[in-house]
Amino acid sequence: MFLPVNTTHRTETAPDFRDEEITSFVEIFFNKGRQFIHTMGSRLTPCYLFEPAVITDRAEKFKRAFQSHLPDTGFYYAMKSNNFPDVSGTILKSDFGLDVSSGVELELALELGATNIVFSGPGKTETELDMAVMNNDKVVVLMDSLTELKRLEERAARINKKIRTGVRLTTEPTGLWKKFGILPENLNKFIQAAKACPHIRFQGLQFHSSWNMAPEKQVKFIEKLGQILGALPERHRGMIRFIDIGGGYWPEQGEWILETQEMEKQRNGRGKAIRINPSTPIEHFAEEISQALFLHIHNQINCRIYFEPGRWISNDAMHIIIKVMDKKYDNLVITDAGINAVGWERFETDYFPVLNLSQPAMTEKDCLILGSLCTPHDVWGYRYWGEDIKEGDLLMIPTQGAYTYSLGQAFIKAVPPVLSFP
Repeated sequence: MFLPVNTTHRTETAPDFRDEEITSFVEIFFNKGRQFIHTMGSRLTPCYLFEPAVITDRAEKFKRAFQSHLPDTGFYYAMKSNNFPDVSGTILKSDFGLDVSSGVELELALELGATNIVFSGPGKTETELDMAVMNNDKVVVLMDSLTELKRLEERAARINKKIRTGVRLTTEPTGLWKKFGILPENLNKFIQAAKACPHIRFQGLQFHSSWNMAPEKQVKFIEKLGQILGALPERHRGMIRFIDIGGGYWPEQGEWILETQEMEKQRNGRGKAIRINPSTPIEHFAEEISQALFLHIHNQINCRIYFEPGRWISNDAMHIIIKVMDKKYDNLVITDAGINAVGWERFETDYFPVLNLSQPAMTEKDCLILGSLCTPHDVWGYRYWGEDIKEGDLLMIPTQGAYTYSLGQAFIKAVPPVLSFP
């Protein structure tokens, strides 16, 4: 039996770090959890719960934010953030294209009937390039280097097809991120080389920055890009029909991090502080990015602006449901699922509320919520929200739609199935 939520918030043992935003989040998802269980029962755990309506809502909200400022836009969902086919299938209905980064993703996009695809990423193989060229009416290849330009020309020439292309510009010329794209100062040289390739239709540019809590990094690079464009010969500027500014938009709830200096205490099941890294609404991203584009880009060229949101779209659309199989101690339970479901030790560093749907209450209590894998790092959380916890209770970890399902792996246990709701 699922009890009504006691909305009086209190914390037992865990430190008093609570924020209105977190308690509001918990209350919302307790209510959602009741709806899930009422509709679907407890017939299958563990599982991912997928909400197609959330994908549609997020897609429309993202489009509205940018279309209210920019006259010519294109939107592409980054499949890598969640590669469950129904996620991409749902977003295609919202007039999105798909952003793919491998032949596997490209093949899936084509199977789903996508007709507007951008293919990005370094190190594309001949087989992947062949697939793109064979589907040149549907695919734009975002090249990553001069080597890839030459290879793509060779593959296209073999079957005498022309392919639409752009090139990625690296935003960080030092460190690991320099693996992506070409240096902006080499753009003119690259365009010159592309013009010499009879099967390459060079049309645009791409750049990307990740983990954007606010638009500062994107705005700063747009300003730099304006300077790069200004230095190009006019004949080369005129070839640019689109600029793809990538993704990396963080969802509004921000990032909730377990403080690392307390890690040992945390692993011993004691209270642990939470640091909230706030994000900004997508409307603020749209306003600031659009203003930068008008100031630095559209005063030089008229081009379409592409966006590649991934996490921002998929994050809120999936939740994980697990069951308590064993209460070994008052402060330690074992569940029927392991973190192979998400593919990495996420919950040792990231805080997500664990909600006891069987005994809901706005009370958070210290308890190690552990999985059933043969590793001590199989951690779902260090606390749960609820009146109590016992064997058979159903637990929910909300908003697990981004970089979880795609990373899931069959380590000891299978990746849980996905159930769509409603």
